[in-house]
Amino acid sequence: MVKIAVASGKGGTGKTFIAVNMFYVLKRKGDRVLLVDCDAEAPDSMLFFKAEPVRQTEIFQQVPVIDADKCTFCGKCHEYCNYNAIFILPPFKVIKVIEDLCHGCGACTVACNYEAITEKPVSLGHITQFSDDENYLFIEARTNVGVRSPVPVIKAAVRQIDEKADVVILDSPPGTSCPFVQTVAAADYIILVTEPTPFGVRDLLYSVETLKKMDKSFGVIINRADMGDKEVYSYLKDEGINLLLEIPFEKKYAELYSAGKIVAETDTVFADRLQEVVNTILLNHGTGSNQR
Repeated sequence: MVKIAVASGKGGTGKTFIAVNMFYVLKRKGDRVLLVDCDAEAPDSMLFFKAEPVRQTEIFQQVPVIDADKCTFCGKCHEYCNYNAIFILPPFKVIKVIEDLCHGCGACTVACNYEAITEKPVSLGHITQFSDDENYLFIEARTNVGVRSPVPVIKAAVRQIDEKADVVILDSPPGTSCPFVQTVAAADYIILVTEPTPFGVRDLLYSVETLKKMDKSFGVIINRADMGDKEVYSYLKDEGINLLLEIPFEKKYAELYSAGKIVAETDTVFADRLQEVVNTILLNHGTGSNQR
């Protein structure tokens, strides 16, 4: 199995566009491919496929419940909490759990010597498995509205990856924060999708630096390559980063994508170019080269 994450330093660069089209070309080739939508706060990969849900798992997090009658207001639970999720005013005998800040780590329970803290499950979201007519599998991570961090839901989605798959495509959340890190940590190779704009270059820089610190293999796809400036090309050359593919702006691509259509299904030239990218990644997987 090879796990490929499609990521970007910012939203709107074409990350999902690449992920769903890559899934299609691998499916067309006959590979056992699995698509995992890890953009749990706004999953949209399933909009491009006709598939039905076959299994749904609700994801919970244990959060503390404090019994004020047993609490001595010593403040140890507050001190142990790295996320400031416990509010306490000892002189007024006030102590509250701020559930939105809680990470469910259990440190407060360990800290309490008076058995004043128990736990309750709080729903964070769902993991849904979908299957199409050809028995290809999809996994979608989706957090509930208002949930502060999608990381536990993303972790649960990654744990459901079918070990029988040849290739797994992880549609990563945008940015370089914890959801991005959690997704790319599970990948063998990362495709960074960027655009030739000042924002695109700046956010690409953050993504690259993060992946270098994680010692991850990666390459770059430039989307809408003919609409911006050349700064991104200079950056890739200076850093020795592999340019996997350039995708020009095409009105027909935008029209198909906005209608929920797979571009590679009708544009065979684009499909073949994307297949070449995948072949290059699979060929170099396991060589130890970061291709940069």
